[in-house]
Amino acid sequence: MLVIPSIDVEKGRSRIVHWPGAAAGVGSPTDRPERIAERFVEQGAQMIHVVDMDGARSGRPGNLEAIGRVASRVAVPLQVAGGMEGTDNIRLAFAAGATRVVVSMALADDPALLHECLDVAGDWLAVGLDPRPNRIAAYPWHRSAPPTLTDLAGELVEHGVHRLVLSHGGVVPDLGFLAELARNLRAELFVAGGSLDIDAIKSLRDAGIAGIILGEPLLSGAVDFAKALEAAS
Repeated sequence: MLVIPSIDVEKGRSRIVHWPGAAAGVGSPTDRPERIAERFVEQGAQMIHVVDMDGARSGRPGNLEAIGRVASRVAVPLQVAGGMEGTDNIRLAFAAGATRVVVSMALADDPALLHECLDVAGDWLAVGLDPRPNRIAAYPWHRSAPPTLTDLAGELVEHGVHRLVLSHGGVVPDLGFLAELARNLRAELFVAGGSLDIDAIKSLRDAGIAGIILGEPLLSGAVDFAKALEAAS
């Protein structure tokens, strides 16, 4: 299972300053996303995830220069989320150096736009879903009743989506549900966010999850990256 560092980028800078040596007073802090990404790759990261915070708010990429700087410094896949909904937005992200994109749950309710995005991104497109039932129920679906997460995931796979990113916020993931979903779904599942410790990482690995995407816990040092990699292997 992959452990994928995530960097929230706002106005070209990381929202969280990364200073792995803070406790010992060694090294130096940085909010430059390309330097943060480079540090994690040097430590063994096989993919970097970037969230374009400005893009998520505006609906179009807002940090293409920062994405380009990250792409120029690392030789691993670069996955970008935030403002990716639409073929032009995806093309801009790819041109900047992204190799994968994550679109929002809104595309699960717009099959025509989803297929347009798949035509551009193909296997390198993932759809982000919020697995919390209250969030799914509250979304303004264009259908008679809110779907379940299982129904949504199945629909997306039928449309040709091969990767799903389940974003848990600060909620502890339901490991039993995720294990069942991973067994029954013909797609790679990635878990983003959530309250995770080393034992939870091992449980997600055993559940068949393809990767976990960790932002603040890794950048703040709450979760040690080397130990997370060991737990995921």
